[in-house]
Amino acid sequence: MSTSSPMSILNSDLLSRLDASTNDVSQAVTLPPEIYTSDEFLSFETEALYMREWLCVGRAERIANVGDWFTVNLVDEPLIITRDKQGTVRAMSAVCQHRAMQVCEGEGNSTTFKCPYHHWNYALDGRLLGAPAMERTEDFNKSECGLPQLKVEEWLGFVFVNFDPDAAPLGPTLSRYEPFLENYDLSNAICPGTFTLQDMPWNWKVMFENFNDGYHANRLHQFVQDFCPSSMSGFPVPWSDDSNVIFRTAGYTHIDGGFNATHRVIMDVFPELTEEERTRSTFALIPPTLCFGTAPDQCFFFLVRPTGPESIDVEIGYIFHPSALQDPLFEHKMALSDAGVQVFVAQDQDATTKVQRGLRSRFAPRGRYSWQEESHIQFNRWLVQRYRKAWPNQ
Repeated sequence: MSTSSPMSILNSDLLSRLDASTNDVSQAVTLPPEIYTSDEFLSFETEALYMREWLCVGRAERIANVGDWFTVNLVDEPLIITRDKQGTVRAMSAVCQHRAMQVCEGEGNSTTFKCPYHHWNYALDGRLLGAPAMERTEDFNKSECGLPQLKVEEWLGFVFVNFDPDAAPLGPTLSRYEPFLENYDLSNAICPGTFTLQDMPWNWKVMFENFNDGYHANRLHQFVQDFCPSSMSGFPVPWSDDSNVIFRTAGYTHIDGGFNATHRVIMDVFPELTEEERTRSTFALIPPTLCFGTAPDQCFFFLVRPTGPESIDVEIGYIFHPSALQDPLFEHKMALSDAGVQVFVAQDQDATTKVQRGLRSRFAPRGRYSWQEESHIQFNRWLVQRYRKAWPNQ
């Protein structure tokens, strides 16, 4: 855990100032600007959040078959996500337990993981199978040198991992949101692939706040999102401090809205959706890694990975009903859909870049919230209770 020093920002003054961001939305102020810009604070968050909370690493269908694997870096920890010979999803460190070389990168399918450096060979479940020329090494025991394991949990087709071996299950803490997703049958829906934006110049919390901000919906995105106005934001209640999901609804002015220039769906609508579900989106945060949203014809997710206090990588994917991919025109429709999304992406990237720049200013405010920003208060509460639990020298 981080420890404070005379020059540390992790002092009692900052801790006490956090409370003002957890009040009722009519009274609260935004979080202190320095927690978006400080190297020290990100180091603190690494231990307070990333080493304790459930972290989404992607979709289970990416490792559909035995031996499928991919790698991901989370707060400087290289990990392997794979499916072992029993069909179980595994998450483990990618760091060879001999000289700390990363044993693999990218993705693939294999029966073992062989470190390129000295050919230590590991099973799909992380056991050390072979270590050449170690027979003269005293008290060397292969069973003690496997790749360190992380806890794994699957939720609606997403894979989550946790560095904390004693972490409580994730699923029960997401139950508030599940009724809004039931008719999407996400476990059987299809994500045809993802792409990653690297070194985006803003703090991970800026990304989360922008994703779930109904206040800017048809302001920053005027015209292209007029069918889904800020005034139709909804905040399901109650929200409790034991919940790991923060979400809102975003109503449409007509059925089957779409985030593109036509304001209409492009892909096949998920067939089990109710009429009410076809007249809204939902936007959800499962901090500190997953931003997830729904629309009548697609779902979308952002996997947010900090690369520094003011930079992130963002892996983006879309999820469709299987029938959408059977359409001979799917690729053409996907191009049309993506063209619409890119309008939002360009506007959001410009805004979040400038927000991050403003947070470094001596004039950065602790601003007041609109009622349309209720989700931010819930996010603040999620954060602050965890900050308090891990705060040094209390």
